[in-house]
Amino acid sequence: MIRYVCADELARFPRLAATMFRDRAIQFSHRLRWEVSVDDIGAERDQYDALNPIYAIWQRPDGSHGGSMRILPTTGRTMVNEHFRHLNGGVEISTPLVWECTRFCLAPSAMRNPREAALIPAALMLAGCELGLRFGLTHAVGVFDARMIRIYRSLGWSPEILGREGTGRSAVAVGLWPVDDASRRAIAARSGLPARIAAEWFELSFPETNMAAIAAE
Repeated sequence: MIRYVCADELARFPRLAATMFRDRAIQFSHRLRWEVSVDDIGAERDQYDALNPIYAIWQRPDGSHGGSMRILPTTGRTMVNEHFRHLNGGVEISTPLVWECTRFCLAPSAMRNPREAALIPAALMLAGCELGLRFGLTHAVGVFDARMIRIYRSLGWSPEILGREGTGRSAVAVGLWPVDDASRRAIAARSGLPARIAAEWFELSFPETNMAAIAAE
């Protein structure tokens, strides 16, 4: 299942949080060889994890991490604006209608399991679109491993590429995804996941009584 967790609530899910940051280290430092910070317990975190982002996380039955992504409003600090603005012609993206999604990660064991390798990215994309619709967004923007373009296309939610640099493992891109009901339907149709399941995930994580406070952050 997908669980949405604000950073200041990660302590409620210690196994989920610990395995997510560990799996991020394996993916971004060890496998992709990006220049990221890994601490002495093997966890990858950066300055944006300190800004109370929302994480969309695939939680396995044992409480561990299967895949995740990090979500921040562009009205605050973001990777796109602070490190990759040059890929967008120097234009800053800052609007309540666009949020940034980064650190898209799959657990190593999920990548080796054909069923999970197909299911978890689809669930994360569907969950991201659902969250955007619930918060009234028009687009999501993200910095990602450029080789992910093929996966996004297969799921029916291809980004508009604003810019890219590098080759092979070092290739990164900035993309802009539309957030609308047509996109949600397309992801559901391509993946075989019913759109209603994303609504259930969202409502379990964000009871209606908390919505106003979360949206105001």
